[in-house]
Amino acid sequence: MATSSPANDVLLQQTYRDFISGCHILHYHRVLDAYGHLSVRHPHYPDRFIMSRYIAPATIASERDLVEYYVENAEPVDPNSPKGYSERCIHSEVLKRFPDVNAVIHSHSEAVVPYSISGVPFQAAFHMAGFLGVQTPVFDVGKHYEPGDKKDMLISNTRFGAALASCFGTEGQESNEPAHAVVLMRGHGFTVQGPSIMDVVLRAVYTQQNAGIQTTALLTRAAHFGPGQQASGGSGIVYLSEEETEGPTDMARRSANRPWRLWLREVKAQGLYDNMA
Repeated sequence: MATSSPANDVLLQQTYRDFISGCHILHYHRVLDAYGHLSVRHPHYPDRFIMSRYIAPATIASERDLVEYYVENAEPVDPNSPKGYSERCIHSEVLKRFPDVNAVIHSHSEAVVPYSISGVPFQAAFHMAGFLGVQTPVFDVGKHYEPGDKKDMLISNTRFGAALASCFGTEGQESNEPAHAVVLMRGHGFTVQGPSIMDVVLRAVYTQQNAGIQTTALLTRAAHFGPGQQASGGSGIVYLSEEETEGPTDMARRSANRPWRLWLREVKAQGLYDNMA
């Protein structure tokens, strides 16, 4: 469980509450099912992060379900902590590489997975997904296996996690600023980073929505014009340009609390979710 804190630690208690709400929102919107996970950097100790114990995101209900880990090695702060997720190295390595990143989500969204295996570029198809930019990297863990590694597609050690985290940066540069909000994972899902729980949840939800819109556009175009055919005078699907992704990204950051408040109302209206933090 999460380490003890003063009863009047308002910031930490709000972090716990937002974390649990974020997990419920992600499940409600089908970004996470029984698998997948959210993490957040500890608000007082930047060398630590918080995740849930090994349970489904929808069933996380209180501080007792949360575990603190060290960013450096993804090991629990309390050696007697309950079992955690085997893929917590995704989170530790992204948080380690990028000091300004404070929250990470890993999802197996079935709407997004096809873009990790098809060779079709995944990019911003509508303004709410401007954070995707004009290209989204695809990480292939198969290229990083070494003799003796279990080939189960899981990011279960810091070596795999560091390789994934590097995809968020600019190739050939060791920048502290991530160049990408989202990285696809071949045959597995996607990982998204952000400066806060609210921001990263918004990005995850709209990444999934973008996948649905892009797939519908591709299918609609193929059905109307025929496979491999272009519309008269057209040049294919018109995605957001690089310049057009910048304004919507800023807008989403400024207005993230609007969908967050709505999503909180939605999960509170359901009988499934409990948040006792």
